[in-house]
Amino acid sequence: MAQSDQTVSGVPGRYATALFELAREDQAVDQVGADLSNFQALLDESEDLSRLVRSPVFSAEDQISALQAICEKAGIKSLALNFIKLAAQNRRLFVLSDMIKAYRALVAQSKGEISAEVISADTLSPKHLDDLKAAIKASVGRDVQLSTRVDSSILGGLIVKVGSRMVDNSLKTKLQNLKIAMKGTG
Repeated sequence: MAQSDQTVSGVPGRYATALFELAREDQAVDQVGADLSNFQALLDESEDLSRLVRSPVFSAEDQISALQAICEKAGIKSLALNFIKLAAQNRRLFVLSDMIKAYRALVAQSKGEISAEVISADTLSPKHLDDLKAAIKASVGRDVQLSTRVDSSILGGLIVKVGSRMVDNSLKTKLQNLKIAMKGTG
């Protein structure tokens, strides 16, 4: 059932599915999701943490001990913490963000929702997020679980990914398209 979704395939899908099954047994699906979202936010905010997670130079033991300290300080608990440590032990931290996305997709699927990712140049206000959720729900006809990410390189606008569909309404893309169009007129 979950394997038919593209977002839960491959290594990230297998790890996310295993975590989802364990979290469902422990009745901790939402808590694990919150902990993973918290960790993803830390990952998005810190270049040093991102380097620790992505770099093969660090030993698994060094990664585990650093991640243990970071997670404890951030209040990330048991199952999510064990999952992150397992990914480090198995040298799979470089796909941890994809595992988190796959977990979110599984949670959304179990609730009859669809997961969507929104990338913006600046942090969106709660009202904008509510309006965006309503617009996506009207478009796809299902409740939406929204994850947001800030990427200042897009300059303005939004990039919205829902399943395999993506709408790129960023200023960066519009400027690139204008540049291409201007080359064609010369």
